[in-house]
Amino acid sequence: MPALPNRRHGGFTLIEYFAVLVILLIAAALIIPRVMERPDEKRQRTARIEIRQFEDALNRYKHDNGRYPTTAQGLDALVHLPTEAPEATNWRGPYEPFRERIPKDPWGRTYLYANPGQHGPIDIFSLGADGHPGGEGVDADLGNWNLGEP
Repeated sequence: MPALPNRRHGGFTLIEYFAVLVILLIAAALIIPRVMERPDEKRQRTARIEIRQFEDALNRYKHDNGRYPTTAQGLDALVHLPTEAPEATNWRGPYEPFRERIPKDPWGRTYLYANPGQHGPIDIFSLGADGHPGGEGVDADLGNWNLGEP
């Protein structure tokens, strides 16, 4: 009986499995931190977009009624006819895109509104990830006065 030739069967050796595992772990260590940062960036982008939408809707409210809602009337005046003085004599709401309710900011808190504002005629803002005034990075306040690029 002739001797069988020494053939390799196309499988992987244990060393090859470990090499692939090491490569995957290194790739994961480099990629995962960057992917994990993205949710906060997305929340900031969402807040910027919503603040711009508030500003547009409030400008339409002002065009219809001759003034912005008071701080007491708040952003809710975009969805419901204000019952507090001053009267909104030509209210044409709900103002788009706020048909049914005012959304929470991306961190689940209420958007803040002031008339008059400290930064302009009105201030519309979120306190960022930490929910406290000030802060840096994802904790920074986002307002209609500092939106930057969307």
